[in-house]
Amino acid sequence: MAEKKLEVDLVEEPVWQKRLEFLKLNAAGKVPVLLIEGKVLSESISIFEYLEEIHPVPSLLPSEPLKKAEARRLSLWFDDKFHKEVTANLLYERVYKKISKTGQPDSEAIKTGAKKIKFHLDYMNWLLEKRRWLACDYMTIADFSAAAHLSCLDYINDVDWERSKLVKEWYAKIKSRPSFRSILADVLPGFVPSEQYVELDF
Repeated sequence: MAEKKLEVDLVEEPVWQKRLEFLKLNAAGKVPVLLIEGKVLSESISIFEYLEEIHPVPSLLPSEPLKKAEARRLSLWFDDKFHKEVTANLLYERVYKKISKTGQPDSEAIKTGAKKIKFHLDYMNWLLEKRRWLACDYMTIADFSAAAHLSCLDYINDVDWERSKLVKEWYAKIKSRPSFRSILADVLPGFVPSEQYVELDF
């Protein structure tokens, strides 16, 4: 929404509390949820597709069918495969369990996440050897989906940026965009961000 210069009132939702008021908005108990014109939209991809249709400029989907399909594929790759293999094993174990008070981190899960992220960074490097951005030669929703996950992991210093120069340069371009900078100002109580988290040229 920031990339499209759309104003929005952000509301934090502690999903682990399973508030009845929130479950009435989204029975799945997941964020994000967008309330717009009296309607409720949920799931990242559904919200994005809606905003892309009603606010097509600037577009975050290519006009060419094959490139559009690739952007959607990679967006889902990060929100599904990367999320399950990396984000859930690192961020959820190190952060979510602490703030939701749902137990101690699982060391095996953390080891799995630390191993899996190497594969994903290598895959991103492979993509960026052929393209300027992840899906094609211009920025798409795929880049923002990837950056959302990596930003969270960068906060807790779980990304080896030296593994790929191309991935590091790609992320530096993303985090330097005005739409992304406000995210870097967020602070999670009880967790100190990594040294490079707020650095645009790191």
